[in-house]
Amino acid sequence: MTAPLYEYPSKTLLGRVVAKQRILAHVRATATLRERLRDDVAQITWHAKLAHNTLNLPGTDDVPELQVFVITLKGEDLHRDVLRAIDRAIPFPILFEIHGTRGIRVTAAYKRPSQADLSKWVLDEHYASSDWLPADTPRQTLPTAIDLKQLYQRLLRGLLPSPAFQGEALPAQMERLRALEVLKKDAATLEKRLRNTKQFNRKVEINAELRSIREKIADYDT
Repeated sequence: MTAPLYEYPSKTLLGRVVAKQRILAHVRATATLRERLRDDVAQITWHAKLAHNTLNLPGTDDVPELQVFVITLKGEDLHRDVLRAIDRAIPFPILFEIHGTRGIRVTAAYKRPSQADLSKWVLDEHYASSDWLPADTPRQTLPTAIDLKQLYQRLLRGLLPSPAFQGEALPAQMERLRALEVLKKDAATLEKRLRNTKQFNRKVEINAELRSIREKIADYDT
């Protein structure tokens, strides 16, 4: 997914380096997570804070603030567990910019307050990501929005692989895209099985199953 890089207004910029130990102090840090932070991450920077007092957009209960973090890599890519650790340590939605040898990639997971406990946050399992973009890619101004929740949704939707249906809420869109991903994996498995099957009757059965899944994919993706 190709999504734009954004130019954040000067009032929102912080540029504060975040010590890795501060992240580890707020999560259950396994030995593997510590190794990934040590070996894969050169620096974590709290790049910008998008809030009412920095962007002049009102916050909402769902999105009181939106943070932008820049992760500078030592190598080519970053394991999702590192992103999840930072997301769990910071009690606000986060948009990540990953800076590495391949360029810049923007990624984020949908994050919302828990309905059972408003002091806690629910973090989606899936991280939506842009393609790797050249580091010198021109940056665009932020999309217009009436509040921080709408801005967050527009930024997150820009990372999703296909647009929303008419009137489709963000959680419903993400659930549909997750189901679509599962269906596509099932279809790929059946296609491989079909190629390797010799018995005619079994080929007919697999073809019928594959046709059914492809019809569901078309429904989910159009």
